[in-house]
Amino acid sequence: MITRDAIIAEFKTVFDPEINLDIWTMGIIYEINIKSDDEVHILMTYTTPMCPFGPQLNQQIKEKLHDLGVKTIDIELTFIPPWKPSEELRLMLGI
Repeated sequence: MITRDAIIAEFKTVFDPEINLDIWTMGIIYEINIKSDDEVHILMTYTTPMCPFGPQLNQQIKEKLHDLGVKTIDIELTFIPPWKPSEELRLMLGI
């Protein structure tokens, strides 16, 4: 059975190449909807709408979820709300 915790653990191994942090810590994953053991819907954003690494991140997410046994992966991209680093993340990044 696929669990939210297992998916989050995989997201923590996918790193944004520009910021060098995992996508879960960065907060670009807005929603995880487990529809069944083999179908998952992800609502996410990028750091910017023109993120050059977006397709690469999507591919890595799909590979990680396939490794968990998920067959159907729907990644929905949104920019509402636009990504904004949390106060904690800004402190981590020194900005």
